[in-house]
Amino acid sequence: MHPTHQEVAIHAAILTVSDTRTKDTDTGGQLIHTLLQDAKFEVADYVIERDEPIQILEHVRQWSAQEHINTIIITGGTGFSQRDQTYDAITPLFEKEMIGFGELFRSLSYDEIGPKAMFSRATAGCFKQTAIYVIPGSKNAVNLAMQKLILPTVQHFVGELHRI
Repeated sequence: MHPTHQEVAIHAAILTVSDTRTKDTDTGGQLIHTLLQDAKFEVADYVIERDEPIQILEHVRQWSAQEHINTIIITGGTGFSQRDQTYDAITPLFEKEMIGFGELFRSLSYDEIGPKAMFSRATAGCFKQTAIYVIPGSKNAVNLAMQKLILPTVQHFVGELHRI
């Protein structure tokens, strides 16, 4: 029987990538925080960082090196504007990319917003046995990613990363 890993404890770090948001105005990051807590998962850290690849990578590398953090959710910086650099910073770090995450996210987004969904560079992957999700910053996109994709599968993802 294939394990479902439903007992895996999730300890997540949240990184909001934005040049303008603060903790008071970061509705996407706040929603991630609330949804994780409602699911009985621990929020180990929550940071807002400017859309600068070096700083984004610094947070991800530091969190991935901490044994108790097994999940990182990054929101923002996934579009096509000149400042949107999250996808470009994170994907080279992935040891394995979860191609299906981005595909499913865009498919579900299409049902809500139509063809503009293809402009999202949402993705997921792993680095040093840490599950990493990269999702858009809008509250609607965060809610979709969290409710339909991340919360139902994160324990399985982390469990697989630690399976021998």
